[in-house]
Parts: sequence; C-alpha cells; structure tokens
Amino acid sequence: MLEILSLIRQDGDPEWCRSVPNWDRGPWLETLLGYRRARGNARPRIISSHLPVQMFPRAFFSSKAKV
Repeated sequence: MLEILSLIRQDGDPEWCRSVPNWDRGPWLETLLGYRRARGNARPRIISSHLPVQMFPRAFFSSKAKV
C-alpha cells in the first residue's frame, strides 16, 4: 500500500520510491521517531500505523484524513 500511495503522490514517478526509504515516506505513527518524522514531512503526508482503529483519537474520524 505504501508503494501505491507513494506513486500516486508523485504522479506515477518511481524515482522518489527508489530514492527515499519506506520509513521516511510513510513513518509509523505509534513510534516517537515515526511521529517526529511524520510531523516534518511535507503535506500531503503518508503515515503508517499498526494500531487498531479503536485506539485512534476521536478527532481523527472528523478530520479530512484519507484511510
């Protein structure tokens, strides 16, 4: 999924996918390092998570985030 979203974000250009590691393109939200990387990434951000949906904050569900 990360590869597909990365390609969509870059209008199908695979160079970004080849040159930027996964953890920089879609950092894990549940780790402190991943959270910091995600905050520093340019918008629109790609963020990965392994958290169950029940652990997401309520504000997430009223946001414009795509899941």
